[in-house]
Amino acid sequence: MAKILVVDDESSLRLVVKKELARLGHEVETASDGEEAWQLLEEKDFEVILADINMHRMNGMELLRRLKEKRQNPPEIIMLTGHATVESAIEAMKLGAYDYLTKPYRMSELAVLISQAAEKYRLKIDNQRLRAQIERKTLDTLEIVAESPQMKEILRLVQRVAPSETNVLITGESGTGKELIAQAIHRLSPRSSGAFVDLNCAALSDSLLESELFGYEAGAFSGARGRKLGLFEIADGGTLFLDEIMEMPLTLQSKLLRALETRSFFRVGGIRKVEVNVRVIAATNRDPQKAIIEGTFRPDLLYRINSFEIHIPPLRERREDIEPLTRHLLRKIAGQNAPEVSPEAMEALKSYDWLGNVRQLRNCLERAVLLCDHGVITLKELPPEVVNRTQPTPYQIYEPQKEISLDSQPSTLALRELEKRQILNALERTGWHRGKTAKLLGISPSTLYRRLKEYNLER
Repeated sequence: MAKILVVDDESSLRLVVKKELARLGHEVETASDGEEAWQLLEEKDFEVILADINMHRMNGMELLRRLKEKRQNPPEIIMLTGHATVESAIEAMKLGAYDYLTKPYRMSELAVLISQAAEKYRLKIDNQRLRAQIERKTLDTLEIVAESPQMKEILRLVQRVAPSETNVLITGESGTGKELIAQAIHRLSPRSSGAFVDLNCAALSDSLLESELFGYEAGAFSGARGRKLGLFEIADGGTLFLDEIMEMPLTLQSKLLRALETRSFFRVGGIRKVEVNVRVIAATNRDPQKAIIEGTFRPDLLYRINSFEIHIPPLRERREDIEPLTRHLLRKIAGQNAPEVSPEAMEALKSYDWLGNVRQLRNCLERAVLLCDHGVITLKELPPEVVNRTQPTPYQIYEPQKEISLDSQPSTLALRELEKRQILNALERTGWHRGKTAKLLGISPSTLYRRLKEYNLER
């Protein structure tokens, strides 16, 4: 079945063609001229257009020219005319028409052309989706290493939930491998042949996040010259992974909730509803219940995405994974010539708390590979904080001159006040440099910006 628009100023011919094509199983709309056709094209998507050349207001050639100029992926156009000339045929093909038929034509001939044109259009759209997916695909994907009982239990949960259509929420600290778990769910699901599309909700501003998620129409805002497919459309038939979802602004949360409930949405600046079939997997490094209490996340959206929760414990709580992870990461970093790790260095790695989890461990090993001699990583190649275990525990915060443990604070001190004080301390240490402050706190710059607005912090 193809979605077809028949554009002809002869009403009787339009009806005959519509009836015959509908009998063949196609979905057909009609228009009396180019202007009416353009209005329909603004409201609906078509795969093939049958356009007469000679019409009032806007003729077929003008419609073809406008489509090629203003649409990024226009439908395939088959030109029809009762006054064929070599010049008009050449002009139509130069403008990008799929083919050219002279009236009267046989319906069997037209049906074959329509099938071929629709197939070409679908291949073009599939190619665009694949290109978008490849552009977003990470080149350095780690396999999941699971030696600890906790990780083995997580993999069991992944195998149980993957075959279903249930939305999944993955929680855990930054760097624990939430995206890897999401990819594993996708690979083991019936959607594995579809796209796996990821989006970091904390990495974009509010307006960019909406257009990235839902796409936009030409002219929706300054600089929007053509239609852009959103990630929801690119992930159609596959999985959409929303990382750091708790950083999504409240205004966009309501639109996401509506899209999840109805499986449809409007592009930015669009008037036509787009229907999709997408499974959503979300992740966060924050406490969801705390976010709801603070009013930064909608409870109804949490219930929608949290049909099944998987929590990944930090690396310091599953030290059995550190040694196999180290050997695995070294092979990924250095290939077949990966260095060995001395027993003393391995003991230091296993004893460290790794607040940055697997991501911090990988950075440490990349440094060690560059510095090591004779194919062996020793203590001298490891960072001083790893060797000396000088890193504060997760329950400490910094002040400009000294470390202060939460245990030394009054028990009545609110968590929000502690967070505000921690941000202030970090700002003072970096001279109020926001980029360095965000890196010191282990959060994204956009998250820091929102916290500064929330706590009304100014230099």
